[in-house]
Amino acid sequence: MHHLHAYPDLRAMFRRLLIAALIGVLAALAVAGFRHAMLLLEWLFLSNNTGSLVNAATNLSPLRRMLTPALGGLAAGLLLWGWQKFNRLRPQAPTDYMEALQTDGQFDVSASLVKSLASLLVVASGSAIGREGAMILLAALAASCFAQRFTPRTEWKLWIACGAAAGMAGAYHAPLAGSLFIAEVLFGTLILASLGPVVVSAVVALLTTNLLSDNNALLYTVHLSRELHTLEYVMIVSTGLAAGFCGPLFMWLMTTSHNGFLRLKLSPPWQLALGGLIVGLLSLLTPAVWGNGYSVVQSYLLSPPLLAVVSGIFICKLLAVLASSGSGAPGGVFTPTLFVGLSVGMLLGQVWGLWLPGSDEIAILLGLTGMATLLAATTHAPIMSTLMVCEMTGEYRLLPGLLIACVLASVLSRTLRHDSIYRQHAAEH
Repeated sequence: MHHLHAYPDLRAMFRRLLIAALIGVLAALAVAGFRHAMLLLEWLFLSNNTGSLVNAATNLSPLRRMLTPALGGLAAGLLLWGWQKFNRLRPQAPTDYMEALQTDGQFDVSASLVKSLASLLVVASGSAIGREGAMILLAALAASCFAQRFTPRTEWKLWIACGAAAGMAGAYHAPLAGSLFIAEVLFGTLILASLGPVVVSAVVALLTTNLLSDNNALLYTVHLSRELHTLEYVMIVSTGLAAGFCGPLFMWLMTTSHNGFLRLKLSPPWQLALGGLIVGLLSLLTPAVWGNGYSVVQSYLLSPPLLAVVSGIFICKLLAVLASSGSGAPGGVFTPTLFVGLSVGMLLGQVWGLWLPGSDEIAILLGLTGMATLLAATTHAPIMSTLMVCEMTGEYRLLPGLLIACVLASVLSRTLRHDSIYRQHAAEH
């Protein structure tokens, strides 16, 4: 259990807040740089300028749609494998912000950049892995480089935490959730003296991101007019209970997939290529499996599809996520988890809609609930998960119901499986 830090004196506090603001700007620039690099690769290799990998996949021939994720995985695997070969005798430092926070607060800068480049290759070629993981890593790395040059060693972990929160705010437009992600998942408790700079970094990163993109819009557009009464709260809570069971199952499937790839004993290039090929084959059934699932989530929230369509795309996308993450493709699983949660919620909503009027509204309501509760069930961070969905969609009136459902999902998931998806990730690496 962490002890609450004493507040620093006034001059030290203002100094920290100023550094936090600077880190927020650096983090936003890192996130924007990765996003534009991804758009550039999509334009160069896929002739796509829409920003949607699903659109890119739709416009490709079946052969290119099948092979592109495999080639991207092969290129990323060769890059990682070659780097490990040429640097195996060099002392290794963390290439992940969670590891850096748990050790001495230092990164292996060059290895982290190579890992980010490999992630860029797999996400731009359609693998079903999140781009946001690399964005947050680059933001934390930028914060670390700044901190090592201008701040004492005792503060390095704080500034890495600020960078990670700011990266999350820039990637998801959710500064409060980014701050609480650091507090709940990484710090393990609310450390008051550290939370102030983290919040400042996250908010400044969001403002900088909006300034760079000239867009203050929410990440997801939602039109939900349904009033919340007792029945709606019953549906929300029941979705949370379902997510409490689905969360451990999802993590078990990811572990099983990873172990299955390891048993093949392939070199990293062929392992990542195989994961990409599986995504490519699945994309022959539906192009929606390409990418992290953002565009599919948005389309579902605007117009919920039929039960059969949701089920079919959900199964294909789940298999694609398992193939990408199991093969070791560098990237995050945060956004894919949101997609899986949305699908679970919408499937439940479609079932409720068989007996109740307003099936589309119910599907959207429970889809949002599924996003929040599955995130809570896999991260064991219910407050962060609740705020994140509210910030991304602007549906703050769902806050009370989502909070109850997320707490239930987190408690049930923790009872069934002690490790969160991040503890599991740390153990595997």
